[in-house]
Amino acid sequence: MKSPIRPTDDDALSLARDLMAGARFAALAYMDMADRSPMVSRVALVPGPDGMPLSLMSDLSHHSAALQHNPVCSLLIGEPKGKGDPLTHPRLSLRAEAQFIRHGEPEHAALAKAFLSKQPKAKLYIGFADFALVRFTPLGAYLNGGFGKAYVLNADDLS
Repeated sequence: MKSPIRPTDDDALSLARDLMAGARFAALAYMDMADRSPMVSRVALVPGPDGMPLSLMSDLSHHSAALQHNPVCSLLIGEPKGKGDPLTHPRLSLRAEAQFIRHGEPEHAALAKAFLSKQPKAKLYIGFADFALVRFTPLGAYLNGGFGKAYVLNADDLS
């Protein structure tokens, strides 16, 4: 059987970067600390100044505590738009490592500004002591560009 994975080309790279640049939300998959079962949460997501995914999380959330214990995770980026079958819309399954950037750290102010430019309502709580910005460093990804358009991307393809 012929592989369904296409060779990665400039169009695939552009689509992956466009999905990350346009993201405002994502499904975040992580490992539950208690029983090591997979869990999923919806999180706010924006491109950071470097174009890499950035979120804001409270230490009180289940997913934040889990990521601090084990930072390896996955983000499903891309929302169906318009009519038709949602499975024909592009999406990026990004494997990543989460890094927490806390208040007072050198890059926090610049990242906070970038986050608030895309998620302005977060201004209400971004300054709370239990909130941290979370940068996701890509480890690789699977891109589904629509029916019959599957690609495997490595970390270098996404930076």
